[in-house]
Amino acid sequence: MLTPDFQLKQDENTLTIIINAPHARVTDTEIFIEDDEFRFHSKPYFLRLSLPGNIVENGHEKAEYNSDKGVFTIVVPKETPGEVFEGLDMLTSLLTPKSQKLKKPVIEVIKKDDEEESQSVEEEEEEEEEFDWQVEQKPYKEQELSLDGEKYGFANQKSGIFKRLQDEVYEIVDLPDPEHCTPIDRRTLREQAEGEKFDPDHYIADLYDDDNIQHLMQYDPPWCYSTKDATVEFTDEEKEKMKNLPKKEYLLDDAMVTTLYLGLIDILFGYAYTVRTNEGEDNVESGWTICKLSSTLSWLETFNSLEDVVLSCLRRSLSYPLYRHYELSKLVLHDVHRILAAGKQQVLRCLLDIHKILGESYPRYILNDLYITDYCVWIQTASNKRIKNLASVLEKVKVSKEDIGFDLVTLEMNAAETKTDKSDSEEALVNSLKAVSLKQAKDDSDDSDDDSNDSDDDSGESYGSSDDDSDQNSDDIDSVQSDKVQNNHQEQI
Repeated sequence: MLTPDFQLKQDENTLTIIINAPHARVTDTEIFIEDDEFRFHSKPYFLRLSLPGNIVENGHEKAEYNSDKGVFTIVVPKETPGEVFEGLDMLTSLLTPKSQKLKKPVIEVIKKDDEEESQSVEEEEEEEEEFDWQVEQKPYKEQELSLDGEKYGFANQKSGIFKRLQDEVYEIVDLPDPEHCTPIDRRTLREQAEGEKFDPDHYIADLYDDDNIQHLMQYDPPWCYSTKDATVEFTDEEKEKMKNLPKKEYLLDDAMVTTLYLGLIDILFGYAYTVRTNEGEDNVESGWTICKLSSTLSWLETFNSLEDVVLSCLRRSLSYPLYRHYELSKLVLHDVHRILAAGKQQVLRCLLDIHKILGESYPRYILNDLYITDYCVWIQTASNKRIKNLASVLEKVKVSKEDIGFDLVTLEMNAAETKTDKSDSEEALVNSLKAVSLKQAKDDSDDSDDDSNDSDDDSGESYGSSDDDSDQNSDDIDSVQSDKVQNNHQEQI
């Protein structure tokens, strides 16, 4: 049997189920309605939905078939007019049979009337909204020791996976020996590795040469257009992926639920950084970046407080990726806040995209099996109020540069002083060169004046010399003439 494409809509009194079944044998179509269960059968299609509220067959239901489009439109009355059915776009949850849905033990409340029931629901919601995310939770512990080694994965439900992967382990996670490393050791080794990887020169370079980073900080990712009142419309590809997710629910205690929400922040941070720095485009490094910035995916980390997860996100974003800029990292945290504030539909859309990216990144697709697939299923039944409360509290978390542990304040002060000293030195050098240039110009001017005076003196000496030479020549002529006269006289004698 094939599961057809479908979507659900509602108004105050009815639920509309639209089923795309172009190859259906219309004459054999069967529809079943009972309480919160709806079944549709028309060979080769079969659809069974577990609804979030009860519907009723009272003679006001109707069904139509559009033969041109191959679409069934079925309108069914709600048992309680005015009731709002939540999560009609959470397809995986709708497809999960009631028999597979596990219920947490709850205290049974004897309902005397509708008013008490309504009050009970309101009290439950108020209690949920007041959940204290800041309280340090006790780490989750397995009741039974596992022969396969340490637990990891979604809700710590996996073990022994990495034994079969051998050399591929180091291409998937940074954690050495995942099967025998305790949660405490994971954190210690992770923080040590981050400290060793942090490069002060890279950080300072990005601090001052940040033109490209400033451009990326102006980018508006898709969730910027989502508001608390907006409805996320899933694409056909996303709907198909939801239909193919496993149909199950989870029996979790409160501490583990808290850990899952905190891990969600960690995973979404790596994704939000990738989307922003790639301006919404996937590339071959997207899977690496998501996993490297998420301690959950790279170190199998579990968190017990908001401060811990925020510090981890900031530390890793300043140690590993191409752009290591504190303000950029803070902006990515704000991106995570906006994703959560938009509600679980937006969160699910991001998780489905992560699932796709890791599925195309060998061998990181293993992390889908360990974490992302279960997150995609679980988030569909998660409390929307609690998700939005988490967003609100995340926005209020205050961490300083000193808390990060890389001595960023001292680094920036030293860099600023060095930059100032360098600027002062450059200014002094320029002034010195100007002074030398001015002195040289003055000396050249003085030399030019001296040469002019020397030329005048040389000219005067030349004229005087000519007069002396003329007198000397005159004397020589007189001497020669005297000698000639004397010689002539002697010859006559």
